[in-house]
Amino acid sequence: MEYNSKNPYAKRKYIIALIAVGVMVVYIFRLFYLQILSPQYREFADSNAFLRKMLYPARGAIYDRNGNLLVYNQPTYDVMMVVREMGEFDTLDFCNTLNIDESTYQKLEADMKDRRKNPGYSSYTPQLFMSQLTVEQYGLLQEKLYKFPGIYIQNRTRRQYKYPNMGVILGYIAEVDKNALESDPYYVRGDYIGKSGIELSHEKDLRGEKGVEIWLRDARGRLQGRYKDGAEDKAPVSGRDLTLSIDINLQAYGEYLMQNKIGSIVMIEPKTGEIVCIVSSPSYDPAILTGKDFGRNYLELERNPYKPLINRAVAGMYPPGSTFKPSQGAVFMKEGIITMETRYSCFHGYPPLGGRPACHGHASPLSIVPALATSCNSFFCYGLNAMLSNREKYTDVNEAFDVWKSYLNKMGYGDRLGVDLPSEKKGFIPNSKFYNKVLKRNNWNAHNIISIAIGQGEILATPVQIANFAAVVANRGYYYVPHVVRERKGAPLDTLYTRKRYADIDRSIFEIIAQGMANAVTGGTCRTANLLPEIEVCGKTGTSQNPHGDDHSLFMGFAPKDNPRVAIAVIVENGRFGASNAVPIGRLMLQKFFNDSIPETDKWLENRIINTTILPHIYSRELSIVKNDSLQNKDN
Repeated sequence: MEYNSKNPYAKRKYIIALIAVGVMVVYIFRLFYLQILSPQYREFADSNAFLRKMLYPARGAIYDRNGNLLVYNQPTYDVMMVVREMGEFDTLDFCNTLNIDESTYQKLEADMKDRRKNPGYSSYTPQLFMSQLTVEQYGLLQEKLYKFPGIYIQNRTRRQYKYPNMGVILGYIAEVDKNALESDPYYVRGDYIGKSGIELSHEKDLRGEKGVEIWLRDARGRLQGRYKDGAEDKAPVSGRDLTLSIDINLQAYGEYLMQNKIGSIVMIEPKTGEIVCIVSSPSYDPAILTGKDFGRNYLELERNPYKPLINRAVAGMYPPGSTFKPSQGAVFMKEGIITMETRYSCFHGYPPLGGRPACHGHASPLSIVPALATSCNSFFCYGLNAMLSNREKYTDVNEAFDVWKSYLNKMGYGDRLGVDLPSEKKGFIPNSKFYNKVLKRNNWNAHNIISIAIGQGEILATPVQIANFAAVVANRGYYYVPHVVRERKGAPLDTLYTRKRYADIDRSIFEIIAQGMANAVTGGTCRTANLLPEIEVCGKTGTSQNPHGDDHSLFMGFAPKDNPRVAIAVIVENGRFGASNAVPIGRLMLQKFFNDSIPETDKWLENRIINTTILPHIYSRELSIVKNDSLQNKDN
């Protein structure tokens, strides 16, 4: 029979053939996807033959600069479930063994299977059911494990702390959240990750690499032994141990002095940038953010009005007050605005502002060195005005101001230094565009912003930036980025912390600034810091205005003057005059640093500081979690 194009059924056999071929292609592609491409199918196939048991590495330990162990690990145990393997068993007996009720069992199981809370859920692989068993729970479950098919015990570790210090610096670890699970394939539900402090900033160093054991199953799912006698197993690699630059004894003493106060102490070794002490007060005992009470304790810390979870040393921003004056003197001399012979009068304060800001009682007129020693407000106001109004060097106020700002940036102000701790803030050094916008004109002058010359107005700095500037003066013109990790076992430090950063100001200028700061200690505004004849201290006080209460008390300095070993910054919120609280604390910390003890002649000062409470009146209640203890070794 010939093909008849007019027959409506003539093409039917071709259409049917095409449909059949299409169905076959779909089936072939689907089989290829399931058997070759689909991870779920592979998991199902592998789960029938293998059990992959995750081996967790020991998290790296943390030591202080003298080899004192600070953070280590203690074994803990998690309950894991492979849902596909779970047959019938007595859930009541299981609940009794773990000392939980049936409703808790149902909630834990539902959370485990909820893909929003557990994005990596699979019924073929071990899933976290319950974490951090007590030793008693582990023992009871281990004895009865044969009764509960599909239930396994996973060995892990949890953090332990030898000292009740440095809580906000060391940080804490907690179970990974959804964001971490989705962004990093290393983690699965139930894993722990650094959440703050050193635990967060050095997470990849500390966590190590997971291992795996592969076990063979028979047709009934029973374990028959190691696959290839363990040839395919992968051993875990422990996390790197870290050695910190911090001296735990000095750190604990700083926390002791800062009890019942809000603020910070930062001490830096100028020759290396190593931070030897970094106190943020109030703090907390890091041990409270481990174990079953983590949630309750964290919530209490979070609700605490003193904010002990904030690392004020790197995230607290304050007007630096008169500690800012040495940087101003260095800029004015570098730009040729002033010389050693330049003198300004301050009998009547700063006249363009009606005599404000008021100055201290001292000789007048004076030059840069005595101006630093006596903390003369007017001198630095006149200096800034002379720089911003100089039309021989700068075309307008905008160019002059941006030159001024660039020097401040090179000295470490106005941007993140790169400290190896999370949450570091930039502080704030405005530029000319900022004032053009705020003042709504481009032809403003120094009188409109004169308070920045003495570290007030819009200027903000963190304690670590102020201590770092002290290191710049100590080094006579350069600094290393401050850091708390001294050594990463088996790996070098990042070059960020090993190269010099220059302030682009002559060493000879910083020699003059250092002399002014030395005179401030021997006969100026911070005489309490004087440790002569043993140690020549260079220092600068600060009293920064605070619109929310009493002024803040500040001290910045370094010692010895020649061949300096340490730079320091102290801030006591609401501590009023710099000489009242910050300078005495600075003196005691320097005594501890150089002598490892407080001489009898300073015991009265130590007692005064320890027994002084400086807290906002609205928060006068006693704290239950904020740690106020001195150094304690938990093993003693």
